[in-house]
Amino acid sequence: MKKIQMVDLKGQYQHIKEKVNQSVLDVIESTAFVNGPEVHAFQKELEDYLEVKHVIPCANGTDALQIAMMALGLQPGDEVITADFTFAATVEVIALLQLTPVLVDVDPVNFNIDISAIEKAITPKTKAIVPVHLFGLAANMDAIMELAKKHDLYVIEDNAQGIGATYTSKDGTKTKTGAIGHVASTSFFPSKNLGCYGDGGAIFTNDDDLAHTIRGIVNHGMYVRYHHDVVGVNSRLDSIQATILRAKLPHLDSYNTARRNAARKYSEALQGIDGIVTPTGYCDSGNSICETCDCHVFHQYTLRILDADRDALVAHLNEQGIPCGVYYPIPLHLQKAYADSRYNEADFAVTNSLVKEVISLPMHTELDDEQINFITETVINFVSR
Repeated sequence: MKKIQMVDLKGQYQHIKEKVNQSVLDVIESTAFVNGPEVHAFQKELEDYLEVKHVIPCANGTDALQIAMMALGLQPGDEVITADFTFAATVEVIALLQLTPVLVDVDPVNFNIDISAIEKAITPKTKAIVPVHLFGLAANMDAIMELAKKHDLYVIEDNAQGIGATYTSKDGTKTKTGAIGHVASTSFFPSKNLGCYGDGGAIFTNDDDLAHTIRGIVNHGMYVRYHHDVVGVNSRLDSIQATILRAKLPHLDSYNTARRNAARKYSEALQGIDGIVTPTGYCDSGNSICETCDCHVFHQYTLRILDADRDALVAHLNEQGIPCGVYYPIPLHLQKAYADSRYNEADFAVTNSLVKEVISLPMHTELDDEQINFITETVINFVSR
Protein backbone atom coordinates (compact mmCIF):
# COMPACT_ATOMS: atom_id res chain seq x y z
CA MET A 1 0.00 0.00 0.00
CA LYS A 2 1.33 3.44 -0.89
CA LYS A 3 1.87 5.97 1.88
CA ILE A 4 -1.37 7.64 3.01
CA GLN A 5 -1.43 11.42 2.66
CA MET A 6 -3.93 13.82 4.20
CA VAL A 7 -3.88 15.62 0.84
CA ASP A 8 -1.98 14.01 -2.05
CA LEU A 9 -1.01 17.00 -4.17
CA LYS A 10 1.96 15.18 -5.68
CA GLY A 11 -0.21 12.33 -6.92
CA GLN A 12 -2.69 14.78 -8.43
CA TYR A 13 0.14 16.71 -10.08
CA GLN A 14 1.38 13.60 -11.91
CA HIS A 15 -1.81 13.51 -14.00
CA ILE A 16 -1.49 17.12 -15.17
CA LYS A 17 2.30 17.45 -15.01
CA GLU A 18 2.95 18.13 -18.69
CA LYS A 19 0.22 20.76 -18.94
CA VAL A 20 1.26 22.52 -15.71
CA ASN A 21 4.97 22.51 -16.52
CA GLN A 22 4.50 23.89 -20.02
CA SER A 23 2.02 26.52 -18.86
CA VAL A 24 4.37 27.77 -16.13
CA LEU A 25 7.26 27.95 -18.59
CA ASP A 26 5.06 29.90 -21.01
CA VAL A 27 4.29 32.47 -18.31
CA ILE A 28 7.98 32.82 -17.47
CA GLU A 29 8.81 33.29 -21.15
CA SER A 30 6.09 35.93 -21.45
CA THR A 31 7.32 37.81 -18.33
CA ALA A 32 3.68 38.87 -17.74
CA PHE A 33 3.83 37.88 -14.08
CA VAL A 34 1.09 40.07 -12.58
CA ASN A 35 -2.37 40.64 -14.10
CA GLY A 36 -1.22 38.99 -17.31
CA PRO A 37 -3.32 37.22 -19.96
CA GLU A 38 -3.44 34.01 -17.91
CA VAL A 39 -5.18 35.80 -15.05
CA HIS A 40 -7.82 37.27 -17.36
CA ALA A 41 -8.35 33.93 -19.12
CA PHE A 42 -8.79 32.12 -15.79
CA GLN A 43 -11.24 34.78 -14.62
CA LYS A 44 -13.43 34.25 -17.69
CA GLU A 45 -13.25 30.45 -17.47
CA LEU A 46 -14.25 30.48 -13.81
CA GLU A 47 -17.13 32.87 -14.55
CA ASP A 48 -18.38 30.40 -17.15
CA TYR A 49 -17.99 27.44 -14.80
CA LEU A 50 -19.82 29.11 -11.91
CA GLU A 51 -22.34 30.86 -14.18
CA VAL A 52 -21.64 34.08 -12.29
CA LYS A 53 -21.26 37.48 -13.97
CA HIS A 54 -18.06 38.60 -12.29
CA VAL A 55 -15.00 36.82 -10.89
CA ILE A 56 -12.30 39.13 -9.49
CA PRO A 57 -9.09 37.21 -8.69
CA CYS A 58 -6.98 38.30 -5.72
CA ALA A 59 -4.00 37.20 -3.64
CA ASN A 60 -5.66 34.80 -1.17
CA GLY A 61 -8.97 33.74 0.33
CA THR A 62 -8.69 35.91 3.42
CA ASP A 63 -8.14 38.99 1.28
CA ALA A 64 -11.13 37.95 -0.81
CA LEU A 65 -13.42 37.97 2.22
CA GLN A 66 -12.04 41.27 3.50
CA ILE A 67 -12.35 42.96 0.10
CA ALA A 68 -15.95 41.74 -0.25
CA MET A 69 -16.80 43.43 3.05
CA MET A 70 -14.92 46.60 2.10
CA ALA A 71 -16.84 46.82 -1.17
CA LEU A 72 -20.19 46.66 0.63
CA GLY A 73 -19.32 49.83 2.52
CA LEU A 74 -19.77 48.32 5.98
CA GLN A 75 -18.84 50.76 8.74
CA PRO A 76 -17.10 50.28 12.12
CA GLY A 77 -19.60 48.95 14.64
CA ASP A 78 -21.82 47.27 12.04
CA GLU A 79 -22.64 43.72 13.13
CA VAL A 80 -21.81 40.73 10.95
CA ILE A 81 -23.23 37.32 11.86
CA THR A 82 -21.22 34.17 11.14
CA ALA A 83 -20.65 30.66 12.46
CA ASP A 84 -18.71 29.92 15.62
CA PHE A 85 -17.48 26.61 14.18
CA THR A 86 -15.16 27.53 11.32
CA PHE A 87 -11.62 28.68 10.57
CA ALA A 88 -10.57 31.99 12.12
CA ALA A 89 -10.17 33.81 8.79
CA THR A 90 -13.94 34.24 8.59
CA VAL A 91 -14.12 36.29 11.80
CA GLU A 92 -10.61 37.73 11.48
CA VAL A 93 -11.50 40.05 8.60
CA ILE A 94 -14.63 41.25 10.41
CA ALA A 95 -12.48 42.34 13.33
CA LEU A 96 -9.77 43.84 11.10
CA LEU A 97 -12.35 46.16 9.54
CA GLN A 98 -13.54 47.20 13.03
CA LEU A 99 -16.90 45.61 12.40
CA THR A 100 -18.55 43.69 15.22
CA PRO A 101 -18.45 39.91 14.81
CA VAL A 102 -21.52 38.09 16.08
CA LEU A 103 -20.82 34.38 16.41
CA VAL A 104 -23.68 31.88 16.47
CA ASP A 105 -24.01 28.13 16.84
CA VAL A 106 -24.18 25.55 14.06
CA ASP A 107 -26.45 22.68 13.07
CA PRO A 108 -25.44 19.36 14.73
CA VAL A 109 -26.12 17.32 11.58
CA ASN A 110 -24.42 19.31 8.81
CA PHE A 111 -22.12 21.62 10.88
CA ASN A 112 -23.26 24.71 8.93
CA ILE A 113 -24.63 27.88 10.50
CA ASP A 114 -27.88 27.38 12.42
CA ILE A 115 -30.72 29.33 10.82
CA SER A 116 -32.67 29.85 14.04
CA ALA A 117 -29.50 31.14 15.72
CA ILE A 118 -29.03 33.69 12.94
CA GLU A 119 -32.56 35.03 13.36
CA LYS A 120 -32.15 35.24 17.12
CA ALA A 121 -28.91 37.25 16.72
CA ILE A 122 -30.25 39.91 14.33
CA THR A 123 -30.38 43.43 15.81
CA PRO A 124 -30.82 46.92 14.30
CA LYS A 125 -27.01 47.02 13.94
CA THR A 126 -26.83 43.83 11.87
CA LYS A 127 -25.73 44.47 8.30
CA ALA A 128 -24.53 41.13 6.93
CA ILE A 129 -24.56 37.34 7.27
CA VAL A 130 -21.53 35.23 6.35
CA PRO A 131 -22.54 31.59 5.81
CA VAL A 132 -19.61 29.20 5.47
CA HIS A 133 -20.03 26.17 3.20
CA LEU A 134 -18.15 24.15 5.78
CA PHE A 135 -16.16 21.08 4.73
CA GLY A 136 -17.65 21.47 1.23
CA LEU A 137 -21.36 21.17 2.10
CA ALA A 138 -23.64 23.93 0.86
CA ALA A 139 -25.28 25.91 3.65
CA ASN A 140 -29.07 26.35 3.70
CA MET A 141 -29.05 29.28 1.30
CA ASP A 142 -32.83 29.43 0.75
CA ALA A 143 -33.41 30.16 4.42
CA ILE A 144 -30.43 32.52 4.65
CA MET A 145 -31.48 34.56 1.63
CA GLU A 146 -35.05 34.76 2.96
CA LEU A 147 -33.77 36.09 6.29
CA ALA A 148 -31.53 38.58 4.51
CA LYS A 149 -34.39 39.87 2.40
CA LYS A 150 -36.69 40.14 5.41
CA HIS A 151 -34.14 42.20 7.40
CA ASP A 152 -32.44 44.01 4.48
CA LEU A 153 -29.05 42.35 5.04
CA TYR A 154 -26.14 41.45 2.79
CA VAL A 155 -25.13 37.82 2.34
CA ILE A 156 -21.41 37.15 1.88
CA GLU A 157 -20.74 33.50 1.06
CA ASP A 158 -17.50 32.06 2.42
CA ASN A 159 -16.92 29.48 -0.30
CA ALA A 160 -13.29 28.66 0.56
CA GLN A 161 -14.15 24.99 1.16
CA GLY A 162 -17.10 24.61 -1.19
CA ILE A 163 -16.05 25.43 -4.73
CA GLY A 164 -17.86 23.22 -7.22
CA ALA A 165 -20.74 22.37 -4.88
CA THR A 166 -24.24 22.82 -6.27
CA TYR A 167 -27.09 24.10 -4.14
CA THR A 168 -30.61 22.99 -5.07
CA SER A 169 -33.24 25.54 -4.07
CA LYS A 170 -36.76 24.67 -2.92
CA ASP A 171 -38.03 25.42 -6.43
CA GLY A 172 -35.56 22.95 -7.95
CA THR A 173 -33.16 25.60 -9.29
CA LYS A 174 -29.53 24.48 -9.15
CA THR A 175 -26.83 27.10 -8.51
CA LYS A 176 -23.14 26.77 -7.75
CA THR A 177 -22.19 27.92 -4.27
CA GLY A 178 -20.59 31.34 -4.46
CA ALA A 179 -23.17 32.52 -7.00
CA ILE A 180 -26.15 32.81 -4.64
CA GLY A 181 -25.42 35.59 -2.15
CA HIS A 182 -24.74 39.24 -2.89
CA VAL A 183 -21.02 38.50 -2.99
CA ALA A 184 -18.76 35.54 -2.25
CA SER A 185 -15.14 34.72 -1.59
CA THR A 186 -12.99 31.67 -2.16
CA SER A 187 -9.46 30.46 -1.55
CA PHE A 188 -7.13 28.67 -3.94
CA PHE A 189 -4.77 27.50 -1.19
CA PRO A 190 -3.01 24.33 -2.45
CA SER A 191 -5.08 21.91 -0.34
CA LYS A 192 -8.44 23.27 -1.59
CA ASN A 193 -10.54 21.32 -4.09
CA LEU A 194 -9.34 23.82 -6.69
CA GLY A 195 -5.92 24.83 -5.44
CA CYS A 196 -2.90 26.54 -6.94
CA TYR A 197 0.75 26.01 -5.96
CA GLY A 198 0.95 29.01 -3.66
CA ASP A 199 -1.64 31.47 -2.40
CA GLY A 200 -4.61 32.72 -4.38
CA GLY A 201 -8.24 33.72 -4.03
CA ALA A 202 -11.21 35.32 -5.78
CA ILE A 203 -14.39 37.28 -5.19
CA PHE A 204 -17.65 36.48 -7.05
CA THR A 205 -20.72 38.62 -7.62
CA ASN A 206 -23.59 39.15 -10.05
CA ASP A 207 -23.79 42.85 -9.14
CA ASP A 208 -22.13 45.06 -11.79
CA ASP A 209 -21.61 48.06 -9.51
CA LEU A 210 -20.20 45.93 -6.72
CA ALA A 211 -17.82 44.22 -9.15
CA HIS A 212 -16.57 47.61 -10.31
CA THR A 213 -15.85 48.66 -6.73
CA ILE A 214 -14.05 45.39 -6.02
CA ARG A 215 -11.84 45.72 -9.09
CA GLY A 216 -10.63 49.06 -7.78
CA ILE A 217 -10.08 47.82 -4.23
CA VAL A 218 -7.85 44.88 -5.26
CA ASN A 219 -5.53 47.24 -7.16
CA HIS A 220 -4.75 50.05 -4.69
CA GLY A 221 -8.09 51.70 -5.42
CA MET A 222 -7.08 52.44 -9.02
CA TYR A 223 -9.13 52.20 -12.19
CA VAL A 224 -6.74 54.49 -14.06
CA ARG A 225 -3.06 54.26 -13.18
CA TYR A 226 -2.12 56.65 -10.35
CA HIS A 227 -5.74 57.77 -9.92
CA HIS A 228 -6.88 56.35 -6.56
CA ASP A 229 -10.67 56.57 -6.45
CA VAL A 230 -11.36 54.29 -3.49
CA VAL A 231 -9.35 53.07 -0.52
CA GLY A 232 -7.77 49.86 -1.75
CA VAL A 233 -5.27 47.14 -1.04
CA ASN A 234 -2.62 45.31 -3.03
CA SER A 235 -4.17 41.90 -3.66
CA ARG A 236 -3.64 40.36 -7.07
CA LEU A 237 -3.45 36.77 -8.31
CA ASP A 238 -0.13 36.23 -10.05
CA SER A 239 0.01 34.74 -13.53
CA ILE A 240 1.85 31.55 -12.57
CA GLN A 241 -0.86 30.66 -10.05
CA ALA A 242 -3.54 31.54 -12.60
CA THR A 243 -2.08 29.24 -15.24
CA ILE A 244 -1.95 26.36 -12.73
CA LEU A 245 -5.60 26.99 -11.87
CA ARG A 246 -6.46 27.02 -15.58
CA ALA A 247 -4.86 23.59 -15.89
CA LYS A 248 -6.90 22.28 -12.96
CA LEU A 249 -10.30 23.91 -13.56
CA PRO A 250 -11.38 21.51 -16.37
CA HIS A 251 -10.80 18.66 -13.90
CA LEU A 252 -12.66 20.20 -10.95
CA ASP A 253 -15.87 18.24 -11.45
CA SER A 254 -13.97 14.96 -11.76
CA TYR A 255 -11.90 15.89 -8.68
CA ASN A 256 -15.09 16.47 -6.72
CA THR A 257 -16.61 13.23 -8.03
CA ALA A 258 -13.52 11.35 -6.83
CA ARG A 259 -13.94 12.94 -3.40
CA ARG A 260 -17.62 11.99 -3.28
CA ASN A 261 -16.77 8.41 -4.26
CA ALA A 262 -14.16 8.20 -1.51
CA ALA A 263 -16.65 9.67 0.97
CA ARG A 264 -19.27 7.13 -0.05
CA LYS A 265 -16.83 4.27 0.51
CA TYR A 266 -15.86 5.67 3.90
CA SER A 267 -19.52 5.96 4.91
CA GLU A 268 -20.44 2.50 3.68
CA ALA A 269 -17.65 1.01 5.79
CA LEU A 270 -18.40 3.07 8.90
CA GLN A 271 -22.20 3.08 8.70
CA GLY A 272 -23.87 1.49 11.69
CA ILE A 273 -20.76 1.43 13.87
CA ASP A 274 -21.74 2.48 17.39
CA GLY A 275 -20.26 5.82 18.39
CA ILE A 276 -19.46 7.00 14.86
CA VAL A 277 -21.59 9.58 13.05
CA THR A 278 -20.75 9.91 9.35
CA PRO A 279 -21.33 13.08 7.26
CA THR A 280 -24.64 13.81 5.60
CA GLY A 281 -25.96 15.96 2.78
CA TYR A 282 -29.30 17.76 2.60
CA CYS A 283 -30.75 15.29 0.12
CA ASP A 284 -30.08 12.31 2.41
CA SER A 285 -32.67 10.47 4.41
CA GLY A 286 -30.00 9.51 6.93
CA ASN A 287 -26.29 9.56 7.58
CA SER A 288 -25.20 8.39 4.14
CA ILE A 289 -24.07 9.96 0.89
CA CYS A 290 -26.71 9.57 -1.80
CA GLU A 291 -25.77 8.57 -5.33
CA THR A 292 -26.79 11.85 -6.94
CA CYS A 293 -25.65 14.24 -4.19
CA ASP A 294 -23.89 17.31 -5.60
CA CYS A 295 -24.41 19.62 -2.61
CA HIS A 296 -21.24 18.30 -0.95
CA VAL A 297 -17.74 18.35 -2.46
CA PHE A 298 -15.97 16.92 0.60
CA HIS A 299 -13.16 19.33 1.16
CA GLN A 300 -13.02 17.36 4.40
CA TYR A 301 -14.58 14.05 5.39
CA THR A 302 -15.45 14.66 9.04
CA LEU A 303 -16.75 12.15 11.56
CA ARG A 304 -18.19 12.66 15.01
CA ILE A 305 -16.77 10.25 17.61
CA LEU A 306 -19.33 9.95 20.40
CA ASP A 307 -18.33 7.09 22.69
CA ALA A 308 -14.55 7.00 22.44
CA ASP A 309 -11.63 9.28 23.17
CA ARG A 310 -11.28 11.38 20.01
CA ASP A 311 -7.79 12.60 20.90
CA ALA A 312 -6.65 9.06 21.61
CA LEU A 313 -8.02 8.05 18.20
CA VAL A 314 -5.98 10.82 16.58
CA ALA A 315 -2.84 9.49 18.29
CA HIS A 316 -3.67 5.91 17.30
CA LEU A 317 -4.21 6.80 13.65
CA ASN A 318 -0.94 8.70 13.54
CA GLU A 319 0.86 5.70 15.06
CA GLN A 320 -0.55 3.59 12.22
CA GLY A 321 0.72 6.02 9.59
CA ILE A 322 -2.70 7.55 8.98
CA PRO A 323 -2.76 11.36 9.02
CA CYS A 324 -5.93 13.05 10.25
CA GLY A 325 -7.10 16.48 11.34
CA VAL A 326 -9.24 18.11 14.01
CA TYR A 327 -11.12 20.95 12.35
CA TYR A 328 -11.63 22.76 14.71
CA PRO A 329 -10.35 22.15 18.25
CA ILE A 330 -11.36 25.48 19.84
CA PRO A 331 -14.58 27.47 19.19
CA LEU A 332 -14.01 30.97 17.87
CA HIS A 333 -15.93 32.48 20.79
CA LEU A 334 -13.32 30.98 23.16
CA GLN A 335 -10.31 32.17 21.17
CA LYS A 336 -8.44 34.91 23.03
CA ALA A 337 -8.63 37.28 20.05
CA TYR A 338 -12.42 37.00 19.71
CA ALA A 339 -13.65 36.42 23.26
CA ASP A 340 -16.50 38.74 24.20
CA SER A 341 -18.55 39.15 27.35
CA ARG A 342 -21.70 39.28 25.19
CA TYR A 343 -21.50 35.54 24.56
CA ASN A 344 -23.42 33.00 26.62
CA GLU A 345 -22.02 29.45 26.67
CA ALA A 346 -25.54 28.06 26.54
CA ASP A 347 -25.88 29.49 23.03
CA PHE A 348 -22.97 27.36 21.74
CA ALA A 349 -24.01 23.89 22.87
CA VAL A 350 -23.46 22.25 19.47
CA THR A 351 -20.11 23.87 18.75
CA ASN A 352 -18.85 23.10 22.24
CA SER A 353 -19.68 19.42 21.62
CA LEU A 354 -18.28 19.26 18.09
CA VAL A 355 -14.85 20.53 19.04
CA LYS A 356 -14.49 17.46 21.31
CA GLU A 357 -15.92 14.98 18.79
CA VAL A 358 -14.85 15.80 15.23
CA ILE A 359 -12.05 14.13 13.33
CA SER A 360 -11.33 14.49 9.61
CA LEU A 361 -9.93 11.52 7.71
CA PRO A 362 -7.64 11.77 4.66
CA MET A 363 -9.58 13.19 1.71
CA HIS A 364 -8.26 13.87 -1.77
CA THR A 365 -8.56 12.79 -5.38
CA GLU A 366 -5.97 10.01 -5.22
CA LEU A 367 -7.38 7.82 -2.42
CA ASP A 368 -7.64 4.16 -3.40
CA ASP A 369 -9.71 1.28 -2.01
CA GLU A 370 -6.78 -0.32 -0.20
CA GLN A 371 -6.08 2.91 1.68
CA ILE A 372 -9.76 3.50 2.50
CA ASN A 373 -10.16 -0.06 3.78
CA PHE A 374 -7.08 0.25 6.00
CA ILE A 375 -8.21 3.63 7.37
CA THR A 376 -11.76 2.51 8.14
CA GLU A 377 -10.66 -0.81 9.66
CA THR A 378 -8.24 1.05 11.92
CA VAL A 379 -10.97 3.46 13.07
CA ILE A 380 -13.49 0.65 13.65
CA ASN A 381 -11.00 -1.46 15.61
CA PHE A 382 -10.21 1.47 17.88
CA VAL A 383 -13.78 2.55 18.68
CA SER A 384 -14.97 -1.05 19.09
CA ARG A 385 -12.37 -2.18 21.62
